[in-house]
Amino acid sequence: MTHDDATLRPEFLPGPPERPAGPAIRRGLRGRCPNCGKGGLFEAYLKLRPACPDCGEDLSHARADDGPAYLSILLTAKVMGTLQLFTYELWQPGPWVMAGTFSIGVIAMALYLLPRFKGMIVGIQWAKRMHGF
Repeated sequence: MTHDDATLRPEFLPGPPERPAGPAIRRGLRGRCPNCGKGGLFEAYLKLRPACPDCGEDLSHARADDGPAYLSILLTAKVMGTLQLFTYELWQPGPWVMAGTFSIGVIAMALYLLPRFKGMIVGIQWAKRMHGF
């Protein structure tokens, strides 16, 4: 195989250029279309729209899978675990107070972060042209 033959094979052809990731990530974190930043990304809590209502960008190829849940659990556990340690060391509240307060806090924080991380991952996928974008 010569050098010219290798350049004709599809795996050696340059793909489309990447899009700017920073704005796409910020838009995704806000729950907005990674392309225009105006249209809403979700039609329900975690259900992505098939296309942006403003610019028409096809979002049906996005697949965040377990990434948002993993990131939500990771950040929530780090923040709430640290807060729990400091709270106990400073005030030493009873076990029921700790369990009740931090259970509510963990659930609220994880549910708040989950759609934001999903939007962020969709923004990254869109910028890198992954999954058919």
